[in-house]
Amino acid sequence: MSQFFLPRRRFVQGLVAGGVMVGLSGLNGPTWAKADPKNTQTGSAAVLSGTEFDLVIDESMVNFTGTPRLATTINGTLPGPTLRWREGDTVTIRVTNRLNEPSSIHWHGIILPFQMDGVPGISFDGIPPGATFTYRFKVSQSGSYWYHSHSGMQELTGMYGGIIIDPADSAKDIRADRDYTVLLSDWSDEDPMRILSKLMVQGDYYNYNKPTVVDFFRDVAQNGVKRAMDKRKMWNEMRMSPTDLADVSGATLTYLVNGVTPAGNWMGQFKPGEKVRLRFINGAAHTFFDVRIPGLKLKVVQVDGQNIEPVSVDDFRFGPGETYDVLVEPKDDAYTLFAQSMDRSGYARGTLAVKEGLTAPVPALDKVEWLSMSDMMGSMGGMGGMGDMGGMDGMEGMSGMNDDPLKTPSATVRHARTEYGATTDMRVDMPRNNLDDPGVGLRNNGRRVLTLADLHTIGGPMDQRGPSREVELHLTGNMERYAWSMDGVSFSDSTPVHFRRGERVRVILHNDTMMTHPMHMHGLWSELETPEGEFLARRHTIPVQPAQRVSFLVTADALGRWAWHCHLMFHMEMGMFREVVVA
Repeated sequence: MSQFFLPRRRFVQGLVAGGVMVGLSGLNGPTWAKADPKNTQTGSAAVLSGTEFDLVIDESMVNFTGTPRLATTINGTLPGPTLRWREGDTVTIRVTNRLNEPSSIHWHGIILPFQMDGVPGISFDGIPPGATFTYRFKVSQSGSYWYHSHSGMQELTGMYGGIIIDPADSAKDIRADRDYTVLLSDWSDEDPMRILSKLMVQGDYYNYNKPTVVDFFRDVAQNGVKRAMDKRKMWNEMRMSPTDLADVSGATLTYLVNGVTPAGNWMGQFKPGEKVRLRFINGAAHTFFDVRIPGLKLKVVQVDGQNIEPVSVDDFRFGPGETYDVLVEPKDDAYTLFAQSMDRSGYARGTLAVKEGLTAPVPALDKVEWLSMSDMMGSMGGMGGMGDMGGMDGMEGMSGMNDDPLKTPSATVRHARTEYGATTDMRVDMPRNNLDDPGVGLRNNGRRVLTLADLHTIGGPMDQRGPSREVELHLTGNMERYAWSMDGVSFSDSTPVHFRRGERVRVILHNDTMMTHPMHMHGLWSELETPEGEFLARRHTIPVQPAQRVSFLVTADALGRWAWHCHLMFHMEMGMFREVVVA
């Protein structure tokens, strides 16, 4: 244990001074320099406004843990510059790649022509070393978004930044006295390919919360020997761990706020009585964060760039790709911004304060919670192997018998033939469809936690039509083989999902795995609905919990080829990815 403790503390907390520039600031504190591709600036990304932008992708040195490493940066900063646009403008962004490998930028959640979407092999060829690619498109929305690389694994090495789009009608903007972009991310000193190679050998390599002998005897004391033995036998037979909440943990990751470690302590200042807007962006490669500010209510006012009916909470969970805007009204002098990883292996931390140097207590990590039986088996405990295969790979189906068979989402589970193979280690036949579950680790914690059921986009659906058909896809995997897929088929073996231009389609995502997957469909809005078919919220990234079945409506109004994938980077790399063609 002692061999693990020091490295873990180093990664969880980062350097005493936070992320600093090698050779410039030593360990005495962050030193901010002018943006230079060879000197990495962290914690204070420049804000670039207007309609013309020049971005340079390069390698730069960082030091988050005491060991210098190369990061992939934009204009020499980590995060990259925050881009501020205005709804209705046409923006031109010239991106120069100075790496020795191809790169790209994807404008996450932005509705644009598919040729500008920035996904190599889908919407363009990528940006070769030494080349410049010009993105140009009209900005047709407003709100908080972000951008990131869609090449290799450059997200984990630092290539991301925020986007703020001001509404054309300023009266529709959310008013605040202060406005901060809070970009949460994860960093590893290990090469991403090395991390992936370890996971491919042992899927739970970074899980340091696996059940122990102490846990077994605690179960014996609470439930008796037989029930404790049966519980352990069940998990062993399934070759699964009830603590497999995240593939990659604080054992290798340092969690950052705007490129600053917990020890570095990013700070946002305010004056007493001010209303502060915090634009939370999850730019992590592989981390769900549970966010709270002890002593403050978080009024959630925008999700994925779309204004919602305000809802006040203590906590919210969000995964890679999601954005949440909150308003806070601080009364005291200092507050801790606390974002713990879902698996409780570490945290990102910052401070809101009236002046430099003030801090507030940092809460302890919440205790590790095990996955429940409903996380494993759904609503009734049904396991795979008994479901109706349906005889199809297309996953199209009709709802129950009523006047309008598509008024409500289908509840009939249809496992594709391709799910019955070595790439899939479990199937859920009786999924749960509740959207009011905050998720493992946040249930009954004594705090008010945001759920999907709380989200209501102002203005309702963009398209009042009901769906003309359903498409059902299952999120599948085999943790032991570290294989991830959709319907048991990895991207390399898949065929595109086809939407007809202008049609209204219901998409059902059914999670047959133990992990929560943040599913991102490029180019099209996903309008989340209740199990009864009522509109909830407009999203570009939808988290699907273990053994959960969710549905949303899509209007296929954007011609072209689009990516659709899990935003956990290693899941996407290992096959949980599809192409969507709108024609």
